[in-house]
Amino acid sequence: MHIMYSLQDWLHQQTWLEITGVVTGLLCVALAAINNIWNWPIAIVSVGIYIFIFFNAHLYADMGLQVYFMIMNFYGWYYWNQKPVNEEKAPVLIVTQRELIYATIAVIIFTFILGSLLKYTPASYPFLDSFCAACSLVGQVFLARKVLENWLIWIFVDIIYVGIYIFKHLELTAIMYGIYVILALWGYFDWRKDYKKQLG
Repeated sequence: MHIMYSLQDWLHQQTWLEITGVVTGLLCVALAAINNIWNWPIAIVSVGIYIFIFFNAHLYADMGLQVYFMIMNFYGWYYWNQKPVNEEKAPVLIVTQRELIYATIAVIIFTFILGSLLKYTPASYPFLDSFCAACSLVGQVFLARKVLENWLIWIFVDIIYVGIYIFKHLELTAIMYGIYVILALWGYFDWRKDYKKQLG
């Protein structure tokens, strides 16, 4: 009975804004995992909500990341619509060695520059937050371009985000990111199956 009261009390502390952000966030990732193009408009709604949430939580790198996600969501929606005429959906791609090298260099540079700037602000965990933001930038580009390995990046970064959001008392968002890890695993195996089908 005590657990029920504690759960009820915790639910009352959650805002409708965060609840809506969580629901739309989970829905868009689930749709992306099954290769459904409707993930993009739902992602736009979720990202808009989280711009506001992260601003209030002083997670400025994450807030800036959401602005980037907003732009990439429109791009992804456009790119996924450019499928070959005889195909039901755009094909899944595999990351190249050159893309992997460029991505690694970009993550290192971005983390150093943004982390160095954010340490002079009230930002929480400036370098860790910047590293996660940098990995997410790469992950979102790969997702928009339908690169299979985007899901491996999301699994890695979402595990780190779970810890950050727990420490920032954004428990509902932490739970959402824990579910994201599961959805990203699902997405990886589902997309890998599609890629193998493409190979014939």
